[in-house]
Amino acid sequence: MAPPQGKNSGSDTRNDTRGIRRRSLLAGVAALGAVGTMGATSACSRVATADTGDGGHLLDQLRAKGVVRLGLAGEQPFGYIGKDGKMTGEAPAVAERIFKRLGVENVEPFATEFGSLITGLNSLQFDCVAAGMYITPERCDQVIFADPEYQMLDSFIVPKGNPKNLRTYKDIARTGARMATGLGYAEIDYAKEAGVKHITTLPDQLAGLLAVEQGRVDVFVGTAVTVRNVVNQSKSRKVEGTPEVTPYVKGKPVIDVGAFAFRSPETHLRDAFNRELHKMKRSGELLEVMRPFGFTKDQMTTITAKEKCKP
Repeated sequence: MAPPQGKNSGSDTRNDTRGIRRRSLLAGVAALGAVGTMGATSACSRVATADTGDGGHLLDQLRAKGVVRLGLAGEQPFGYIGKDGKMTGEAPAVAERIFKRLGVENVEPFATEFGSLITGLNSLQFDCVAAGMYITPERCDQVIFADPEYQMLDSFIVPKGNPKNLRTYKDIARTGARMATGLGYAEIDYAKEAGVKHITTLPDQLAGLLAVEQGRVDVFVGTAVTVRNVVNQSKSRKVEGTPEVTPYVKGKPVIDVGAFAFRSPETHLRDAFNRELHKMKRSGELLEVMRPFGFTKDQMTTITAKEKCKP
Protein backbone atom coordinates (compact mmCIF):
# COMPACT_ATOMS: atom_id res chain seq x y z
CA MET A 1 0.00 0.00 0.00
CA ALA A 2 1.36 3.31 -0.75
CA PRO A 3 1.59 5.74 2.07
CA PRO A 4 0.99 9.37 1.76
CA GLN A 5 3.71 11.74 2.93
CA GLY A 6 3.44 14.61 5.35
CA LYS A 7 3.20 15.29 9.08
CA ASN A 8 -0.18 14.70 10.59
CA SER A 9 -1.50 12.52 13.36
CA GLY A 10 -3.57 10.34 11.10
CA SER A 11 -1.25 9.98 8.22
CA ASP A 12 0.59 7.16 6.60
CA THR A 13 2.86 6.30 4.07
CA ARG A 14 1.16 3.67 5.11
CA ASN A 15 2.05 8.19 5.22
CA ASP A 16 -1.29 9.99 4.99
CA THR A 17 -0.15 12.88 7.02
CA ARG A 18 -2.32 15.39 5.31
CA GLY A 19 -5.50 13.66 6.43
CA ILE A 20 -6.17 12.34 2.94
CA ARG A 21 -8.25 9.23 2.86
CA ARG A 22 -6.60 6.14 1.48
CA ARG A 23 -9.10 4.64 -0.88
CA SER A 24 -10.29 1.07 -0.73
CA LEU A 25 -9.38 -1.18 -3.65
CA LEU A 26 -12.43 -2.99 -5.02
CA ALA A 27 -13.96 -2.89 -1.50
CA GLY A 28 -17.68 -2.37 -1.03
CA VAL A 29 -18.26 1.19 0.08
CA ALA A 30 -21.71 0.40 1.39
CA ALA A 31 -20.39 -2.53 3.39
CA LEU A 32 -17.63 -0.39 4.81
CA GLY A 33 -20.10 2.24 5.93
CA ALA A 34 -22.27 -0.38 7.59
CA VAL A 35 -19.35 -1.73 9.57
CA GLY A 36 -18.32 1.80 10.50
CA THR A 37 -21.76 2.33 11.99
CA MET A 38 -21.45 -0.85 13.98
CA GLY A 39 -18.06 0.25 15.27
CA ALA A 40 -19.41 3.65 16.23
CA THR A 41 -22.15 2.03 18.27
CA SER A 42 -19.74 -0.18 20.16
CA ALA A 43 -17.50 2.80 20.88
CA CYS A 44 -20.11 4.13 23.30
CA SER A 45 -18.86 1.60 25.85
CA ARG A 46 -15.24 2.67 25.62
CA VAL A 47 -13.35 2.90 28.90
CA ALA A 48 -10.33 5.13 29.40
CA THR A 49 -7.09 3.59 30.62
CA ALA A 50 -5.09 5.92 32.84
CA ASP A 51 -1.60 6.91 31.82
CA THR A 52 -0.11 5.77 35.12
CA GLY A 53 3.23 4.76 33.66
CA ASP A 54 2.71 1.13 34.70
CA GLY A 55 2.12 -0.26 31.22
CA GLY A 56 -1.64 0.17 31.13
CA HIS A 57 -4.49 -2.24 31.87
CA LEU A 58 -6.20 -2.52 28.49
CA LEU A 59 -5.27 -6.15 27.95
CA ASP A 60 -7.03 -7.14 31.18
CA GLN A 61 -10.09 -5.13 30.14
CA LEU A 62 -10.18 -6.76 26.70
CA ARG A 63 -10.00 -10.21 28.24
CA ALA A 64 -12.87 -9.35 30.54
CA LYS A 65 -15.02 -8.02 27.67
CA GLY A 66 -13.97 -10.78 25.28
CA VAL A 67 -13.68 -8.41 22.32
CA VAL A 68 -11.08 -6.09 20.80
CA ARG A 69 -12.01 -3.30 18.38
CA LEU A 70 -9.76 -2.93 15.33
CA GLY A 71 -9.41 0.36 13.46
CA LEU A 72 -9.56 -0.28 9.69
CA ALA A 73 -9.22 2.07 6.74
CA GLY A 74 -10.71 -0.02 3.94
CA GLU A 75 -7.69 -0.83 1.76
CA GLN A 76 -6.79 -4.15 0.20
CA PRO A 77 -4.89 -6.20 1.15
CA PHE A 78 -4.29 -4.66 4.57
CA GLY A 79 -7.68 -4.29 6.27
CA TYR A 80 -11.02 -3.99 4.49
CA ILE A 81 -14.58 -5.27 4.19
CA GLY A 82 -14.98 -8.11 1.71
CA LYS A 83 -17.80 -8.72 -0.74
CA ASP A 84 -19.55 -10.78 1.94
CA GLY A 85 -19.66 -7.75 4.22
CA LYS A 86 -17.18 -9.26 6.66
CA MET A 87 -13.88 -7.88 7.89
CA THR A 88 -10.85 -9.31 6.12
CA GLY A 89 -7.27 -8.45 5.16
CA GLU A 90 -3.83 -9.39 6.42
CA ALA A 91 -4.00 -7.24 9.56
CA PRO A 92 -7.40 -8.51 10.82
CA ALA A 93 -6.31 -12.09 10.05
CA VAL A 94 -3.13 -11.67 12.09
CA ALA A 95 -5.02 -9.86 14.86
CA GLU A 96 -7.61 -12.60 15.17
CA ARG A 97 -4.97 -15.25 15.84
CA ILE A 98 -2.87 -13.18 18.21
CA PHE A 99 -5.71 -11.82 20.32
CA LYS A 100 -7.22 -15.29 20.75
CA ARG A 101 -3.87 -16.43 22.12
CA LEU A 102 -3.92 -13.44 24.45
CA GLY A 103 -7.32 -14.53 25.78
CA VAL A 104 -9.52 -12.19 23.72
CA GLU A 105 -11.90 -14.34 21.71
CA ASN A 106 -13.51 -11.84 19.33
CA VAL A 107 -12.34 -9.07 17.03
CA GLU A 108 -14.67 -6.30 15.90
CA PRO A 109 -14.07 -3.88 12.99
CA PHE A 110 -14.27 -0.11 13.30
CA ALA A 111 -14.10 1.47 9.85
CA THR A 112 -12.82 5.01 9.46
CA GLU A 113 -10.81 7.19 7.10
CA PHE A 114 -7.11 6.49 7.13
CA GLY A 115 -6.35 10.03 8.23
CA SER A 116 -8.53 9.49 11.32
CA LEU A 117 -6.93 6.28 12.54
CA ILE A 118 -4.47 7.73 15.04
CA THR A 119 -6.98 10.30 16.28
CA GLY A 120 -9.61 7.57 16.66
CA LEU A 121 -7.19 5.33 18.51
CA ASN A 122 -6.15 8.02 20.97
CA SER A 123 -9.76 9.10 21.54
CA LEU A 124 -10.67 5.49 22.53
CA GLN A 125 -12.93 4.79 19.55
CA PHE A 126 -11.10 1.49 19.05
CA ASP A 127 -8.30 -0.43 20.75
CA CYS A 128 -5.62 -0.74 18.08
CA VAL A 129 -4.94 0.19 14.47
CA ALA A 130 -5.06 -2.88 12.22
CA ALA A 131 -4.46 -1.24 8.85
CA GLY A 132 -0.87 -2.13 8.02
CA MET A 133 0.17 1.39 9.00
CA TYR A 134 3.70 2.39 8.01
CA ILE A 135 5.98 3.22 10.92
CA THR A 136 7.42 6.74 10.78
CA PRO A 137 9.21 8.82 13.43
CA GLU A 138 6.31 11.31 13.38
CA ARG A 139 3.79 8.60 14.19
CA CYS A 140 6.04 7.18 16.88
CA ASP A 141 5.54 10.46 18.76
CA GLN A 142 1.79 9.81 18.87
CA VAL A 143 1.36 6.04 19.28
CA ILE A 144 3.43 2.96 20.05
CA PHE A 145 3.96 0.33 17.38
CA ALA A 146 4.32 -3.41 17.51
CA ASP A 147 7.21 -4.70 15.46
CA PRO A 148 6.22 -4.74 11.78
CA GLU A 149 4.53 -7.75 10.25
CA TYR A 150 5.68 -6.87 6.74
CA GLN A 151 8.09 -4.80 4.67
CA MET A 152 7.15 -3.28 1.35
CA LEU A 153 8.73 -2.05 -1.86
CA ASP A 154 6.93 -0.53 -4.84
CA SER A 155 5.86 -1.81 -8.23
CA PHE A 156 4.60 -0.31 -11.51
CA ILE A 157 1.52 -1.02 -13.61
CA VAL A 158 2.62 -0.62 -17.24
CA PRO A 159 1.23 -1.52 -20.68
CA LYS A 160 1.72 -5.15 -21.69
CA GLY A 161 5.31 -5.71 -22.69
CA ASN A 162 6.47 -2.60 -20.81
CA PRO A 163 7.28 -0.70 -24.06
CA LYS A 164 9.12 2.13 -22.27
CA ASN A 165 11.11 -0.37 -20.18
CA LEU A 166 10.14 1.31 -16.89
CA ARG A 167 11.80 -0.54 -14.02
CA THR A 168 12.97 2.27 -11.74
CA TYR A 169 11.87 5.78 -10.82
CA LYS A 170 14.89 7.04 -12.75
CA ASP A 171 13.53 5.29 -15.85
CA ILE A 172 10.28 7.23 -15.51
CA ALA A 173 12.21 10.50 -15.26
CA ARG A 174 14.61 9.66 -18.10
CA THR A 175 11.87 8.77 -20.56
CA GLY A 176 9.52 11.60 -19.58
CA ALA A 177 6.79 9.02 -18.98
CA ARG A 178 3.44 10.20 -17.63
CA MET A 179 3.15 8.78 -14.14
CA ALA A 180 0.13 8.37 -11.86
CA THR A 181 -0.10 7.24 -8.25
CA GLY A 182 -2.55 7.43 -5.35
CA LEU A 183 -3.68 10.58 -3.59
CA GLY A 184 -1.08 11.62 -1.04
CA TYR A 185 1.03 8.50 -1.52
CA ALA A 186 4.71 8.44 -0.58
CA GLU A 187 5.46 7.44 -4.17
CA ILE A 188 4.93 11.09 -5.12
CA ASP A 189 7.97 12.11 -3.12
CA TYR A 190 9.98 9.12 -4.31
CA ALA A 191 9.23 10.09 -7.93
CA LYS A 192 10.10 13.74 -7.38
CA GLU A 193 13.35 12.67 -5.74
CA ALA A 194 14.20 10.80 -8.96
CA GLY A 195 13.34 13.82 -11.13
CA VAL A 196 9.93 12.74 -12.44
CA LYS A 197 8.06 15.77 -13.82
CA HIS A 198 4.66 14.48 -14.98
CA ILE A 199 2.73 13.13 -11.96
CA THR A 200 -1.04 12.65 -11.77
CA THR A 201 -2.94 11.49 -8.68
CA LEU A 202 -5.85 9.05 -8.86
CA PRO A 203 -8.23 7.62 -6.23
CA ASP A 204 -6.85 4.07 -6.10
CA GLN A 205 -4.99 1.27 -7.87
CA LEU A 206 -7.99 0.21 -9.94
CA ALA A 207 -8.30 3.74 -11.33
CA GLY A 208 -4.58 3.60 -12.05
CA LEU A 209 -4.87 0.33 -13.92
CA LEU A 210 -7.70 1.72 -16.06
CA ALA A 211 -5.69 4.88 -16.80
CA VAL A 212 -2.78 2.78 -18.08
CA GLU A 213 -5.13 0.56 -20.11
CA GLN A 214 -6.69 3.61 -21.76
CA GLY A 215 -3.34 5.27 -22.47
CA ARG A 216 -4.03 8.30 -20.28
CA VAL A 217 -0.81 7.62 -18.35
CA ASP A 218 2.25 5.47 -19.08
CA VAL A 219 2.69 4.02 -15.61
CA PHE A 220 0.87 3.76 -12.30
CA VAL A 221 3.04 3.42 -9.19
CA GLY A 222 1.93 1.69 -6.00
CA THR A 223 3.09 -0.78 -3.40
CA ALA A 224 4.19 -4.17 -4.69
CA VAL A 225 1.42 -6.29 -3.16
CA THR A 226 -1.45 -3.99 -4.10
CA VAL A 227 -0.17 -3.65 -7.67
CA ARG A 228 0.18 -7.42 -7.99
CA ASN A 229 -3.28 -7.99 -6.54
CA VAL A 230 -5.12 -5.50 -8.75
CA VAL A 231 -3.40 -6.76 -11.92
CA ASN A 232 -4.27 -10.37 -11.05
CA GLN A 233 -7.84 -9.56 -10.01
CA SER A 234 -8.55 -7.49 -13.12
CA LYS A 235 -7.36 -10.27 -15.46
CA SER A 236 -6.39 -7.46 -17.83
CA ARG A 237 -4.67 -8.43 -21.07
CA LYS A 238 -3.52 -4.86 -21.66
CA VAL A 239 -1.31 -4.25 -18.61
CA GLU A 240 1.22 -6.00 -16.41
CA GLY A 241 2.97 -5.40 -13.10
CA THR A 242 6.72 -4.95 -12.93
CA PRO A 243 9.08 -6.63 -10.49
CA GLU A 244 9.55 -4.82 -7.18
CA VAL A 245 11.10 -1.35 -7.32
CA THR A 246 13.25 0.16 -4.58
CA PRO A 247 12.68 3.88 -3.97
CA TYR A 248 15.55 6.15 -2.93
CA VAL A 249 15.59 9.24 -0.72
CA LYS A 250 18.80 11.31 -0.56
CA GLY A 251 20.58 8.51 -2.33
CA LYS A 252 19.61 5.86 0.21
CA PRO A 253 17.23 2.94 -0.45
CA VAL A 254 13.91 3.01 1.39
CA ILE A 255 12.12 -0.05 2.72
CA ASP A 256 8.78 0.80 4.32
CA VAL A 257 7.29 -1.43 7.02
CA GLY A 258 3.76 -1.76 8.36
CA ALA A 259 2.61 -2.60 11.88
CA PHE A 260 -0.16 -2.50 14.48
CA ALA A 261 -0.42 0.68 16.52
CA PHE A 262 -1.52 1.05 20.15
CA ARG A 263 -2.11 3.93 22.55
CA SER A 264 1.13 5.07 24.17
CA PRO A 265 0.30 4.03 27.78
CA GLU A 266 -0.53 0.45 26.73
CA THR A 267 2.94 -1.06 26.66
CA HIS A 268 1.78 -4.27 28.35
CA LEU A 269 -0.64 -4.94 25.49
CA ARG A 270 1.92 -4.00 22.85
CA ASP A 271 4.60 -6.22 24.42
CA ALA A 272 2.23 -9.18 24.75
CA PHE A 273 1.20 -8.71 21.11
CA ASN A 274 4.87 -8.60 20.08
CA ARG A 275 5.66 -11.86 21.86
CA GLU A 276 2.97 -13.72 19.94
CA LEU A 277 3.91 -11.99 16.68
CA HIS A 278 7.53 -13.11 17.01
CA LYS A 279 6.43 -16.68 17.68
CA MET A 280 4.46 -16.58 14.42
CA LYS A 281 7.47 -15.19 12.58
CA ARG A 282 9.82 -17.88 13.86
CA SER A 283 7.44 -20.74 13.04
CA GLY A 284 6.50 -19.44 9.58
CA GLU A 285 2.87 -19.08 10.63
CA LEU A 286 2.86 -15.35 9.89
CA LEU A 287 3.60 -15.91 6.21
CA GLU A 288 0.99 -18.68 6.15
CA VAL A 289 -1.66 -16.26 7.42
CA MET A 290 -0.63 -13.42 5.09
CA ARG A 291 -0.01 -15.41 1.90
CA PRO A 292 -3.71 -15.52 0.86
CA PHE A 293 -3.66 -11.71 0.70
CA GLY A 294 -0.79 -11.63 -1.79
CA PHE A 295 2.19 -11.47 0.55
CA THR A 296 5.29 -13.55 -0.11
CA LYS A 297 8.50 -14.41 1.71
CA ASP A 298 9.97 -11.19 0.29
CA GLN A 299 7.58 -9.17 2.46
CA MET A 300 8.63 -10.87 5.71
CA THR A 301 10.93 -8.71 7.83
CA THR A 302 13.14 -8.70 10.93
CA ILE A 303 13.18 -4.89 11.13
CA THR A 304 11.98 -3.60 14.50
CA ALA A 305 9.72 -0.70 15.37
CA LYS A 306 12.57 0.84 17.37
CA GLU A 307 14.73 1.01 14.24
CA LYS A 308 12.01 2.69 12.16
CA CYS A 309 11.10 5.17 14.92
CA LYS A 310 14.55 6.73 14.79
CA PRO A 311 14.48 10.20 13.14
